[in-house]
Amino acid sequence: MPADTVQVSVAYSPGPGVVDEVAVSLPRGATLIDAIRASGLLERHAGIDPAHARLGIWGRVQAPQTVLRERDRVEVYRPLTVDPKEARRLRYRKSGKGGRTRPPAV
Repeated sequence: MPADTVQVSVAYSPGPGVVDEVAVSLPRGATLIDAIRASGLLERHAGIDPAHARLGIWGRVQAPQTVLRERDRVEVYRPLTVDPKEARRLRYRKSGKGGRTRPPAV
């Protein structure tokens, strides 16, 4: 691998249980948005708007102009459809399990 390039992967999950991940080689100094454009995700997933999408590296939201390092994992996050706390409440209600139980007082 030439010293003037960086190898990164770009990942996007268009739906639950589905991941589109691509490895790309970019010139050193390339940014997060450069990696997304080079990956072809924008062509494969028309719903991604890079101007409004949340972007990150290894699970941390980053600015599109963030310079990439070797072996970074660039991620495109889709918008939440349900508040995570509400989703947890719905799963709890659906499971039918009660709350914590205490041992009987002696």
